[in-house]
Formats: sequence, structure tokens, C-alpha cells
Amino acid sequence: MRAVNYGLLLLNQYQPIRVSGFVRRIMSGSDYSSGFDQPRLVVKKVLAKPQREGDGAVVRRSIGRSELKNLDPFLMLDEFSVSPPAGFPDHPHRGFETVTYMLQGAFTHQDFAGHKGTIRTGDVQWMTAGRGIIHSEMPADEGTQKGLQLWINLASKDKMIEPKYQELLSEDIKRAEKDGVEVRVIAGESMGVRSPVYTRTPTMYLDFTLKPRAQMHQSISESWNSFVYVIEGEGVFGSASSSPVTAHHVLVLGPGDGLSVWNKSSKPVRFVLIGGQPLNEPVVQYGPFVMNTQKEIDQTFEDYHHCKNGFEMAKFWRSQ
Repeated sequence: MRAVNYGLLLLNQYQPIRVSGFVRRIMSGSDYSSGFDQPRLVVKKVLAKPQREGDGAVVRRSIGRSELKNLDPFLMLDEFSVSPPAGFPDHPHRGFETVTYMLQGAFTHQDFAGHKGTIRTGDVQWMTAGRGIIHSEMPADEGTQKGLQLWINLASKDKMIEPKYQELLSEDIKRAEKDGVEVRVIAGESMGVRSPVYTRTPTMYLDFTLKPRAQMHQSISESWNSFVYVIEGEGVFGSASSSPVTAHHVLVLGPGDGLSVWNKSSKPVRFVLIGGQPLNEPVVQYGPFVMNTQKEIDQTFEDYHHCKNGFEMAKFWRSQ
């Protein structure tokens, strides 16, 4: 993982203290300064509206729709809500990574290489599709299963690597809590704790919950693109004078060295803060295939249909 110089700045009215990854203010609720040289502000807000995907599944797509095609290196973000027998039956991927984060319930994953597992509430599966995967993702319990799935692009040099998985159980995800702010560190670093996840495309993925009247100030590498997705509740993002933003909105952040968030409501707010190093490469996408040129997409279709160059096992495999 690429090292990022984070700074935690705990400020009281007399003396600054630096610790890694987070900025928190121990002040009265009327103090809304951020402590950043250039705070990141919200430059775009998109409501993720429900749509049908897979076999009867419902997703709220925020990145990957007409209003926000992509945000280099991020290709798609879905908040999914699935009840049996709906799901995502056998389908292929090439050229990027998928990160599945379960918010409620359980999903079972199996692929044509024999990998099979179930992730439950709070668990994460980080899958590098690389040169090719065919897999299924189906609900493992009765009732509604909810989660987030993020697609992260791979650099051209990594698009044809062998597939790989990293799986984190909920209890193994690093977390920290202080002054009404709780964070689960899925990737990157915050509040002095670092995730063990290796991110081939340098990425930060933080799950924050702020209690009423709490505020947080998270450093972000200035060269990265970043965004927020609000899971529940409402918060004030970027500037203390901005309007509160409610659940199911994605907020694209402008340039700067960190994000400030305030919870001025009477209920907790939960959101993910995600950032990554832009690849600055051409993106040619056709559904689940993401390459750099149309010629590479054409080759991918040929490989998939003829079960070669990474799709050899597709000829005889069907999920159970």
C-alpha cells in the first residue's frame, strides 16, 4: 500500500497535538473551524435512486450513473438491498476490483476457481478480478440483505493479473472511538489505526458514525479524489454553513487536505469516506469489463465467449 502522510490534529483552545490520521476538536459545540490549510468542500451531490439489477435485486447506484459516470479510480458504488430468491447469479468481471461491505444480513459468494464463502454483517470481501472471474453473489439468509459494493479500477499494468481475494471478518476490522466519533478502518488509516488490507490502487475506505453534536476532521492525501456516501442520518459536510445532507446521497469532494463533518442533528449520522489515487488512464467499460481501449474490450469478449485467457474454467462451471 502506498504510504500516505496523514496528520491527527487534536486542538484545544491552548495547544495543538499531532497524532496520525484524524483531526478532532475538543471545543464547544459552537466552534466549527476545521484546522485544515485547504478544507475539502462538496462540489457535487447526487441522490442514489433505486433501480433493478441482477435477478430481481434492487440497488441505489450513486457512482456509475449518468450524473456521475465515474470518479477516477472509482467506477461504481451500489447500495444493494436483496431478498431471496433475488440476487446476482453467475456473471463475469475483468480489469478492476470489487469491494463488498455487508451492512445487514449475509451474502454467499462462489466462483469458477472453487472459491466459496459467506460474508455477514460488518464483513468485507475485497476481490481483485484481474484477468477474469466468473462468480455469483446470492443472499444467504431470509429477509433483506443490505450492503455496499464499490468498483475500483486497476492500472493497465495490473488488469491482467491473477485474481485474488482479501476477506475481513467484522471483528478483525480495526476501529477507534473518541468524543462521539467511531470509525471502522476498512482501508487506509484513521485515528491512529491502520487497516491490514493491501490496496493495489492506493485507497482509503472509512466507515464513520458521529453521535449528535460530534464533529470529525479527517486528513486526505491532496493528490487523491474522494467522496462521501451517507448511509443513515444526516450530516453537514465540508463547511459548517452548508445544508445538512441525508441518506443515500453521494458527495464528491473538491481539492484540499482534509474533510470536516458536523452532526448538528439529534440522531447519529453514518457515512463512508472513500478516497483513492487517480490512475489518469483511459477507461473503456462495457458492463462488467473495464479496460483501456476498445480493442482490449473486444479481446475480452472473445476470451469470455471462447473460454480462454483467464476464462478457461467458464466452459463447465455453474454456481450451485
